[in-house]
Amino acid sequence: MKTRSVWLLAPLAACALVGCVNQKAPAEQAVASAETSLGAIRDEAQKYAPDQLQAVDAQLSAIKDNLSKGNYQAVLAAVPNLSSSISGLKDVAENKKAEADAALAKAKDAWTPLSADVPKMVDAIQSRVDKLSKERHLPKGVTKDNVAAAKAALDSMKSAWSDASNAASSGDFTTALSKAQAVKDQATEAMKSLGMSPS
Repeated sequence: MKTRSVWLLAPLAACALVGCVNQKAPAEQAVASAETSLGAIRDEAQKYAPDQLQAVDAQLSAIKDNLSKGNYQAVLAAVPNLSSSISGLKDVAENKKAEADAALAKAKDAWTPLSADVPKMVDAIQSRVDKLSKERHLPKGVTKDNVAAAKAALDSMKSAWSDASNAASSGDFTTALSKAQAVKDQATEAMKSLGMSPS
């Protein structure tokens, strides 16, 4: 009887082993396919959706852990969710990239007039400060402190404008616009304090 039981168990064990082997190839293929899909969008996801990428990487890591342990059934069960997560990540990254591209285009358009106006404003302030520094009597409403403050502000305006120009040259119009607007605001205040009309 005992011998007969062993004979019965042997085929069952073999079937179980064959089942595992049969699941191994599809499991490995599914993981490789997921890694390829994720690899194709990784750079964009890293830039535009890093938090979501981290979550998908954690999913993939758990699945690869099961693969290394031979839990092929668990791998095959988890892969559809991973594929869905990768697809979702791709959509999020693409949407955020589109938003960033639109913001960049808008900033580029806004930069063009500022890049012409702001240097003129800074030059006008410089001329005004140079002129008022030589005058004995200042115009009504303009004090020595106003002139001194404008003179001091010129250095920071020129430095900030240089940063803005460098950002624009490297294609970062969002940063360029932000810095240019700050210089324009500062220049406007300086012009008012010197009795000038901001253009």
